[in-house]
Amino acid sequence: MAEKDDKNKMNRRDFLRDGMRTVTALTIGGVTGLIAGKSGSGSGDTIWQIDPHKCVQCESCAKNCVLTRSAVKCVHAFDVCGYCKLCGGYYQPDTKILDTAAENQLCPTGAIKRTFIENPYYEYTIDEELCIGCAKCVKGCGAFGNGSLYLQVRHDRCLNCNECAIAQNCPADAFRRVPADKPYILKGKQKKK
Repeated sequence: MAEKDDKNKMNRRDFLRDGMRTVTALTIGGVTGLIAGKSGSGSGDTIWQIDPHKCVQCESCAKNCVLTRSAVKCVHAFDVCGYCKLCGGYYQPDTKILDTAAENQLCPTGAIKRTFIENPYYEYTIDEELCIGCAKCVKGCGAFGNGSLYLQVRHDRCLNCNECAIAQNCPADAFRRVPADKPYILKGKQKKK
């Protein structure tokens, strides 16, 4: 009986993980469709994007975007995530109590939502409306986790300025022009699709 319960728990976790992958893929596909409609069908169209492998989480994206709330948002590669109880991207490094109190959270705007799945697994999702692109969660996730959080330009918000203020101030030269028909530089299994 206990073995059957263990199999059911594993199936629920797999079901939730696969569901989040589907939602992420549909979201990226929808945004890609919007961009294709916005930028025309010319093969020479390019747009700005962040290479997550070059980004150094300098907070420049939050400070230098011409928009009040940066077009750069945190993205979660769910297939890379460990669904940890102690998430380096969610909690302050010196947190003593693992609860959702604001003083324990790394994100200054509360954009990361933590949801209990089953002991000891939690799911972390990003509320992009609250995200300012400061990269504090990305830095924490990379330092104390597996790097499943990363920054990307969201093209439904980006003005695609010719001289992007963030790109000009990026110390790692992580901003680059990419083809409009392939607007995202992804991590994990996402990049294989």
